[in-house]
Amino acid sequence: MPYSVVSGFMSGIGVILIILQLSPLLGQASPTGGVTGTLSALPDILSNIKFSELFLGLLTLGILFFYPRQYRKYIPAQLIALVVVTILSMIFFNNEDIRRIGEIPAGLPSLVIPHFNAEIFTTMVIDALVLGTLGCIDTLLTAVIGDSLTRKEHDPDKELRGQGIANMISGLFGALPGAGATMGTVTNIQVGARSPMSGMIRALVLALVVLVAGSLTEPIPMAVLAGIAVFVGFNILDWSFIQRAHKVSLQGMVIMYSVMLLTVFVDLIVAVGLGVFISNLIVIERLSREQARKVKAISDADGDDVPLTPSERSLLDKAHGKVLFFYLSGPMIFSVSKAISRQHTRVADYDVMILDLSDVPMIDETVGLALENAVKDALDAKCEVLLLCPNEQTHQQLDKCNVLDLVPKNNTYLLRYDALKAAITHVESHDNANQAP
Repeated sequence: MPYSVVSGFMSGIGVILIILQLSPLLGQASPTGGVTGTLSALPDILSNIKFSELFLGLLTLGILFFYPRQYRKYIPAQLIALVVVTILSMIFFNNEDIRRIGEIPAGLPSLVIPHFNAEIFTTMVIDALVLGTLGCIDTLLTAVIGDSLTRKEHDPDKELRGQGIANMISGLFGALPGAGATMGTVTNIQVGARSPMSGMIRALVLALVVLVAGSLTEPIPMAVLAGIAVFVGFNILDWSFIQRAHKVSLQGMVIMYSVMLLTVFVDLIVAVGLGVFISNLIVIERLSREQARKVKAISDADGDDVPLTPSERSLLDKAHGKVLFFYLSGPMIFSVSKAISRQHTRVADYDVMILDLSDVPMIDETVGLALENAVKDALDAKCEVLLLCPNEQTHQQLDKCNVLDLVPKNNTYLLRYDALKAAITHVESHDNANQAP
């Protein structure tokens, strides 16, 4: 995945977190409608600010931003802010003035045996495939963000296997399907987590809170949680790339900001899909231009770009411009088919065309068909075709595209010198035939 896309959805998620926390940070309940709902309700939110909760939120942000860096590896700033600001809120503010987490339902969920029949089976399978696909994409995107922050590389198979097993087991207890949690992952990384064990410990801590320590979380102000979430969103923003994107690449900058805006206002999956698609189109276009330079057609030894030995160049000179040496190099993909068509347009002016694929490790079906057309055009113009194709994979693809059916076996060579020698012989015999009375 191009880094401009990764940077775009990372920053987009950061913007989403910040926008969604504006309402609780200012002392109001979160409006419905996500980002657009929050932005549309912003005038009302600003006109009804609860300054007590805003103070707690700003105090939380102050601790998070100015907490000494040397102490962060011992005690996370988020934990300090959570405990200190919660205690201060209990001392200086009444419970009625501050919105708090409140009571968390305790206890373990009960086992739920699934029941289904043939009538709903199709619906279940379709819904499962849709949710599973979206969950996989969400998890892998979260893993990519984790990789970017930790400079490590995740194992996607392991991530998806773990998610699948967890969802199947949790479904037996009435839970909704889940996926990678970007906010939890980033928070975990920010406080020093580096291994999968941290995720397991996080789950155990949450279980303990739900089962036995719910009373400790009741007084936590919502504004404190909002402040922590805003801090997480601020840190998810890819400041490094944002500051130098315009210097690195104009196209990369446009893709990054487009993905970010689509992530915020449309959908993460749509943003990433379009970003990857457009990035790949740009890459293909660049590769096409580069590969088109490796499609060359010369009729004399002056073409320095074609790797001919002195003896091979001497032979080509003897043809007196009647042999078209058609040389391709490197992997040939569909995007160079136009360059192939453009280079063989004057094939009728020659007696022999040597199609040299010695340095082509692979071709796709589009290039194979373009070469088939080139050979057909040469044969229609009464131009003899000689083929150089020692690579087995390329040879097989030519066979599938019927190119080998058009070129006789005795016109197929492994060495350029032999092909050039045969071309000279053919030119001389053609000249002699034309001179005969």
